[in-house]
Amino acid sequence: MLRVLCLLAVVDSVLLLDSGMLFPRESASREVKELNGLWAFRADISPSRNQGFEEAWYKSRLIESGPVIDMPVPASYNDITQDPSLRTFTGWVWYEREVVVPTRWITDEEIRVVLRVGSAHYYSVVWVNGVKVTEHNGGHLPFEAEIGSVIRKDPTAKCRITIAVNNTLTLETLPPGTIQYMNDPTRYPKGFFVQNIFFDFFNYAGIHRSVLLYTTPKAFYVDDITVVTDFSDNAGLVNYKVSVKGSAAATLKLTLMDKEGHCVASSSGSVGALKVADVKLWWPYLMHENPGYLYSLEVHLTAANDKSTSEDVYLLPVGIRTVKVSSTQFLINNKPFYFHGVNKHEDSDIRGKGFDWPLIVKDFNLMKWMGANSFRTSHYPYAEEILQMCDQHGIVVIDECPGVGIKDIRSFGNASLTHHLVVMDELVRRDKNHPSVVMWSVANEPASEMPPAQFYFKTLIKHTKDLDPTRPVTYITNSNYARDLGAPYVDVVCVNSYFSWYHDPGYLEVIPIQLNTQFEDWYAKYQKPIIQSEYGADTLPGLHNDPPLMFTEEYQQAVLQHYHNVFDQKRKHYVIGELIWNFADFMTVQGITRVVGNKKGVFTRQRQPKAAAFILKERYWRLANETGKLPYWTKYPCSL
Repeated sequence: MLRVLCLLAVVDSVLLLDSGMLFPRESASREVKELNGLWAFRADISPSRNQGFEEAWYKSRLIESGPVIDMPVPASYNDITQDPSLRTFTGWVWYEREVVVPTRWITDEEIRVVLRVGSAHYYSVVWVNGVKVTEHNGGHLPFEAEIGSVIRKDPTAKCRITIAVNNTLTLETLPPGTIQYMNDPTRYPKGFFVQNIFFDFFNYAGIHRSVLLYTTPKAFYVDDITVVTDFSDNAGLVNYKVSVKGSAAATLKLTLMDKEGHCVASSSGSVGALKVADVKLWWPYLMHENPGYLYSLEVHLTAANDKSTSEDVYLLPVGIRTVKVSSTQFLINNKPFYFHGVNKHEDSDIRGKGFDWPLIVKDFNLMKWMGANSFRTSHYPYAEEILQMCDQHGIVVIDECPGVGIKDIRSFGNASLTHHLVVMDELVRRDKNHPSVVMWSVANEPASEMPPAQFYFKTLIKHTKDLDPTRPVTYITNSNYARDLGAPYVDVVCVNSYFSWYHDPGYLEVIPIQLNTQFEDWYAKYQKPIIQSEYGADTLPGLHNDPPLMFTEEYQQAVLQHYHNVFDQKRKHYVIGELIWNFADFMTVQGITRVVGNKKGVFTRQRQPKAAAFILKERYWRLANETGKLPYWTKYPCSL
């Protein structure tokens, strides 16, 4: 185990990433092959968890070195089998799949073939046909490697992909954790250890998002695109920058098209601006009768050398909108925006954190049914496809990195900060073009009172603002404002508090006083707009009592109503949002405070509503209708 921890302690140098991470899209010049399905799987159960490396399992088919089982990708491996040891396994697991690559991809050496992993938790090493092609530190974000030269060494062989994934958390990972060995032989088996975590959700592991092969031209291709939008009166502006790999003499043509496919602006050159007459702005859901309007930016690259002419085409959805923050308001397109939404988790039965289209569509239907206009990606970046859905439906996103549970002073050291900066680079690089993303969150409830914390967060927030000056930056704090040393550097104060639950449990009458004091103290100290980023109460569905008692549906309703009364007073001044904790129940580690998971959802884990969901539905639609600008049918959501 020590060897594993040493490997995980290695972090990359803090350098701005020099390549793009465009979402793989098919076009006239690009193809995508999805590798989802059943993979061969084995956990390394050796005491050192290092047997797979010692015996080089990647050099031959995985089944040749020992037994394997079927494992679906994408999915967490924890809840798939009936093996209790696998559910809580910590260490290396091994995945393998043999893939038939189209012959043309192999025979045509002008085709660049890329292997992309959408997300694996947390440290990954990847081999193709026994050749190491990449490794990646951190979960929740994609990584990739060009593999054309490897698969062309033996054109007749199948492409064998092996991925080793380690979910061990240390004080220098995101999120952090510790390994604790139990060495008393009278109480524990030999070699017994536990993974300690400092966050309240289950440490699901495995390959959680799609694994893909995709192609681009090899000689010249579009590597990255950055768009920043603005507008004045009826004219829109799309400032763009295109990064091209392979040639400085490439010819670029950019065409911006509306939803009907009509060209509304065009340009050439790698840097420039597209001006759009009679612009259709990207608006949040329920803020406009035509929310989530997206243009399509076609980037057409033509380049030539002595041997050939190469063409590459990439289509990027573009929403034209602005985001600004004042001392009391959050403005989208210069109009005040009030966050009435949810916190979520990528979490469901059996799949764990595995990507699942039916679940995603169901969640969006439920959010729109509630009248939710926003959510926070608590406590890590969500799948790119989810953000694409938000772009299309006008759901506003606070995009959060995996900086949850930074509680130990050793997690504020240089190695941790170095890794945290790289993670923010990866997050901003991936999500910078999504109009739905309006704010970056760099951490959740860190121990900000510790002496190194102020330098840590000052550096981290400045770095994030340098990466993207167009969006505000926040991190999520708790209700004890006096201890929060990082708040001066953020643009919006986001506060979590659980009055009458974790504090003064059962006494509902304290909520109005304590919540009002919280808001007044925070605003007096920092003069910045405030979002109530978490509040709520655990509720077992179907459990009732009058008068309300904790864990009953009546108590959850009462907590919400007491908070809402204060929100209604303060949103007239400087409170700009309210995000319920949580959208749905989710799994946690076993413990005496959790009955098969966290039950603060307003929906069950199976997405059935508790009584609180109807409280929020009535409130959110009322808040949306206060603008008086919604079309007739949206004023009567019961008819949807």
